Amino acid sequence: MSEEHRETGTGWPQPAEPGRPSGPAGEPDPRPDAPDPDELSPLAPVEPAAPEQEDVPEPAEEPGASAVGAKPAPVSRRFTSAGAMIAVLLALLGFTLVVQLKTTSADPTLGATREEDLVRISSDLDSRERRLRQDIEALEESQRQLRSGEQGRQAALEEATRRADELGILAGTLPAVGPGLSVRFEGPEKAVESERILDAVQELRGAGAEAMQIAGADGTAVRIIASTYFVDASGGGLVVDGRRLTGPYVISVIGDPATLRTALNIPGGVVASVEEAGGNVTPVDSEAVEVSQLHAPVKLEHARPVS
Repeated sequence: MSEEHRETGTGWPQPAEPGRPSGPAGEPDPRPDAPDPDELSPLAPVEPAAPEQEDVPEPAEEPGASAVGAKPAPVSRRFTSAGAMIAVLLALLGFTLVVQLKTTSADPTLGATREEDLVRISSDLDSRERRLRQDIEALEESQRQLRSGEQGRQAALEEATRRADELGILAGTLPAVGPGLSVRFEGPEKAVESERILDAVQELRGAGAEAMQIAGADGTAVRIIASTYFVDASGGGLVVDGRRLTGPYVISVIGDPATLRTALNIPGGVVASVEEAGGNVTPVDSEAVEVSQLHAPVKLEHARPVS
């Protein structure tokens, strides 16, 4: 008999669970000489079988545990939200780029612009900048002269005279002469209607025209100033500041000839518009364009200089 049998005093292995015999299916010891289990001495030490190891859940972390791994789910959600936001921003950026490319490619004016025209426009802008800088320098020099003591009064008189002449030319009350263009408009009434002539005047003003006048077929001329208007006359022709003119028309303009010519020949501009309607525009350069027609001074009724 093994030592385990002797320790229990039963001659039979200790049952695996308390209260249940260890024989098969709970049956008593089949041996005839086996002692009665009830007669066994209660003083005999019986060692209980070691209980089977069960999976014990890990205890929850105490409140003082580290906060780094305490809430992994919110961290994952934060990363997911950030990724979604980045994806939305990238999608919006891509959509904007596509729309911009489609808009640029669908612009007929930009697509029809030639490289030499772009170079001319850039050169015109540079010329305007140089003229403006020269004007600024002239005004600064005049300011210095006005502050120079005894020569101040003479300089002030000369400056006032120069400014009066400039304002007289702009207002059409003084004649002017200088380099520029003589632009001839001819064709059917639709090609040389008032709207197209007004477009030509505005383009020339934008290109730096300093003085202009328009003349009809019979030589009648009208000085063009800021308040000049153009209306289609009944029966043909134009009404310019109340005077009727008949075509072909010639606009005499003083300014930089190259800049003025470029402004007229911009793709989709004056020349293209007139030619599309069956007319023709012929600009001729001149070193001495005369703008001799005068405009009556405008009497101001409401405006007053600020003191």
